[in-house]
Amino acid sequence: MTHLAEGESLTAADVSWSVDGQHILAGVDMQVPTGSFTGLLGPNGSGKSTLLRGLARLGKLDEGVVHIGSDDVHRLPRRALARRLALVEQNSATDIDLRVLDVVLLGRTPHRAALQADSATDRAIAVHQLERVDLAHLAHRRWSTLSGGEQQRVHLARAMTQEPSLLVLDEPTNHLDVGHALQLLAMVQHSGLTVLAALHDLNLAAAFCDHLVVLHQGRVAASGPPEQVFTADLLAEVYGVEADVDLHPRTGRPHLWFHPPMVPH
Repeated sequence: MTHLAEGESLTAADVSWSVDGQHILAGVDMQVPTGSFTGLLGPNGSGKSTLLRGLARLGKLDEGVVHIGSDDVHRLPRRALARRLALVEQNSATDIDLRVLDVVLLGRTPHRAALQADSATDRAIAVHQLERVDLAHLAHRRWSTLSGGEQQRVHLARAMTQEPSLLVLDEPTNHLDVGHALQLLAMVQHSGLTVLAALHDLNLAAAFCDHLVVLHQGRVAASGPPEQVFTADLLAEVYGVEADVDLHPRTGRPHLWFHPPMVPH
């Protein structure tokens, strides 16, 4: 039904960003391998959302350069970038009360001439992506009537409708129940795209990601495969928690067992 672009690598070199003189990101070097599902991890305030917005050119970096494939993101025309990179932010709102299908069709904008009407192909692609997120039955519902989790899944369908080679997600499982969270992560894992996703649930990251980047206070604290990144020492340093790291008996992937904190009486 749809043509999925092949994944492309994403690299960031010496990326820094400050707000009112305060550094949010400082000298971040990061590589997202071609075709990987890379998890961007770190506690609240570590700079994950800021980094994702900088990578997608939603703001001007103080320093550094970002490449998608061999091309400098900041030198690409907007339409060309939108054909290759799709971003789903944590809170993606729309001011116009559209139908669900119309929101998804916004993903076809980079592929159409200005003021060109949706084609039959555009509509077929949009409906197919709604089916993939289990929301085709809501195609004609008003956007404003959806739950937060349903809206998040619609925005993933919209991003996939762009047919990008690189998919960037900020907390994609936010508001989702466990069933739809697992379905969404499995879908992007097997999409054939290069995926970079900020995640809070470390065990979901361990279960689905093949590459991790951990931010701590605006810098990269660790990067690599989950079995190398997830150590008791890193979890204590970055998250301030005690945990045991074991291998899941069914998947063979790392699994984290957290120690309950001591609570003063």
